Amino acid sequence: MTEFWEAIKEAIHLIVSLDGEVLQIAWRSLQLALISCVISALICLPLGSLIHFRQFRGKRLLTTIIQTMFSLPTVSIGLIVYIVFSRSGPLGGFEFFLTPTAIVIGQIILISPIMLGLIISALSGVDKSVPETAISLGANTYQMVIATIREARFAIMAAIIMGFGRAISEVGVSNMVGGNIAGYTRTLTTAMMLETQRGDIALALALGIILVAISLVINIALYRLQHR
Repeated sequence: MTEFWEAIKEAIHLIVSLDGEVLQIAWRSLQLALISCVISALICLPLGSLIHFRQFRGKRLLTTIIQTMFSLPTVSIGLIVYIVFSRSGPLGGFEFFLTPTAIVIGQIILISPIMLGLIISALSGVDKSVPETAISLGANTYQMVIATIREARFAIMAAIIMGFGRAISEVGVSNMVGGNIAGYTRTLTTAMMLETQRGDIALALALGIILVAISLVINIALYRLQHR
């Protein structure tokens, strides 16, 4: 028990003293998750709007498939990206394997179904009178879509924040296609796994505390948005 408390004290010291290694790993995790989140949002917002506002055969089935993909295991995504971008894979010539780019691609694939499904739900939750009123006032289709998105903006922001939280907390993709390379592709989750195996509990705890703190901030942001 004494060793446990000593490890916690050392972990807090690493954070308070702004240890270079800890800050580097935390910043890289935030950077990769943020890039993945922004790219996913740029893809999912127009795509979600297209799915919501268009009527086509198989729409309900497509929505069900998207929602089913919410629970895709990160290791499955990691395996897909590994097969595609490894040196012997079909896109191995791009040399993305064992780079931050591979992690970003994997995280985009992982969080896009979540973000897309939640954006569709957010748009579906807008009162039908909003687009109808916009059309009756002479708005064209584009203006009607923008008015609906503005009405659902808080729920859409919650979807984006949820995607960011999923990206920064995943471990399978980062480890499988990033290689957990120190100073290059090592993230909070992969570093925690490695340091725990090495027996450096203090460093693992420090990284874990930072990850929990980030998760807490994300949950607070979601709570505030949901109460808007």
